[in-house]
Amino acid sequence: MNLKDTDGELFEILNREIRREDETLELIASENFVSNSVLEMAGGVMTNKYAEGYPGKRYYGGCQFVDEAENLARDRAKQLFNAEYTNVQPHSGSQANMAALMTFLENGDTVMGLDLAHGGHLTHGSPVNFSGQLFNFVSYHVHPDTGRVDFDEVWNLARKYKPKMIICGGSAYPRFIEFEQFREVVDEVDAFLMADIAHPAGLVAMGLHPSPIPYCDVITTTTHKTLRGPRGGMIMMGEDRENPWGKVAPKSGRVKMISELIDSMVMPGIQGGPLMHIIAAKAVAFGEALKPEFLEYSRQIVDNAKSMAEEFLSRGYHLVSGGTDTHLVLIDLTEKGITGKKAENALEKVGITVNKNMVPFDQKSPFVTSGIRIGTPAVTTRGMKEDEMKTIVALIDKVISSPDSEDLLSTVMSEVLDLCRDFPLYRDLIS
Repeated sequence: MNLKDTDGELFEILNREIRREDETLELIASENFVSNSVLEMAGGVMTNKYAEGYPGKRYYGGCQFVDEAENLARDRAKQLFNAEYTNVQPHSGSQANMAALMTFLENGDTVMGLDLAHGGHLTHGSPVNFSGQLFNFVSYHVHPDTGRVDFDEVWNLARKYKPKMIICGGSAYPRFIEFEQFREVVDEVDAFLMADIAHPAGLVAMGLHPSPIPYCDVITTTTHKTLRGPRGGMIMMGEDRENPWGKVAPKSGRVKMISELIDSMVMPGIQGGPLMHIIAAKAVAFGEALKPEFLEYSRQIVDNAKSMAEEFLSRGYHLVSGGTDTHLVLIDLTEKGITGKKAENALEKVGITVNKNMVPFDQKSPFVTSGIRIGTPAVTTRGMKEDEMKTIVALIDKVISSPDSEDLLSTVMSEVLDLCRDFPLYRDLIS
């Protein structure tokens, strides 16, 4: 029996989602399309297995094969990033960040992170998030003239507040993360440096973005986005070190190495049973990323993003930081007289999916915003290149210029559908 026979209602919902993905241009920077191999493993029988603990040290029997899958995931991640230590169990990037923060910090410690409206992330100190509630976060910002991290401010804040940790990276920062410059700051104030590379991780693995490994004490990432794996998180260290605090790991006594502290913070600290089907799917994705064609794919992601940025600039759009080094473009729509919310809604009507996004020094609320964030990983997975990027920008420009014209929206919707049909996705899964 399959889903169609046992639950027709959900079967139809699933098919509608497959069609939506096939018939729309997915430009959300944090989304991508996994391979059929990743889908197969993520939907496979390993979802049945409870495997609390780590390979060779489980709390349950019958784990010999999920142990092999997790070891493959860890080893492949180490090879991809040149890391000495990896933990592939976090269910999400947010939980990876929680485990890392709670390993290196005590409640109430001072931490610096990029302001959410300036490209940071909820887990970098937002007051509505655990990070802002458990720790004393001080936000740094981008410079109003460049859209890049204002290191004069970073230095001043670090010297004033003496943070125990600084987080670099974010969710809407189009430029390379400045790991080496942050290292200089933390060395002076004797702080830890944590990199959140959730967005550019695939580019980092391919050498198309600077690596945090030589500079950062701990690194977190998601496994989707530019890595094109299943939704999940991961923690890495370039080099494991002895536990400098004499901390005691939850339920396991005093430990010698930081890696042991991170492992025990992930489980049993913040999680129970790992999602073995997703961990195995991470191993599949990491294996795909180790193949030569993934480098070409990643190069095309960046080429596509730069092509979009140039086309937007030629049409008079204001791009935060003036362009991109990575897979994403952040557009300030203030001068176009439209909010991020209205632009997102109008574009969704024609089959173009973006997300409204705060821009630096935004005067509008997070529910409205002055900008949109656009990314190229998903359309690049479909095989689109620079010519298609120019076409997509032209379609976006039409909608933003006349968001209330039903006739124009209808015409653009047809053009979007035609473009999607030239680059089919998951067609074999539609029933």
